[in-house]
Amino acid sequence: MAKICQNYGQRVQNSVFECVVDSTQFAILKLKLLEVIDQQQDSLRFYQLGNNYKNKVEHVGAKESIDLEGPLVL
Repeated sequence: MAKICQNYGQRVQNSVFECVVDSTQFAILKLKLLEVIDQQQDSLRFYQLGNNYKNKVEHVGAKESIDLEGPLVL
C-alpha cells in the first residue's frame, strides 16, 4: 500500500500519507488501495478536507475508529 500512496503523495509518518488529488485521482487511488488491503489486519482512512470534513471521513478494514466528540463513558 505504501508504494501506491507514494505515487500520489508524501509519507508524513510511518503509515500516514498526505495526498493532494482531484476527484478522479482520488477515485483511482481508492480503488487501487481497496484491491490490496487485507481488511482483517489493515485499515484505511480517507479524509477529504474542507467544509463539513466530519462527513467526509471514510474507514475501511480493521480497527474502527472512535468518535472523539461523542459521549465518553468512564
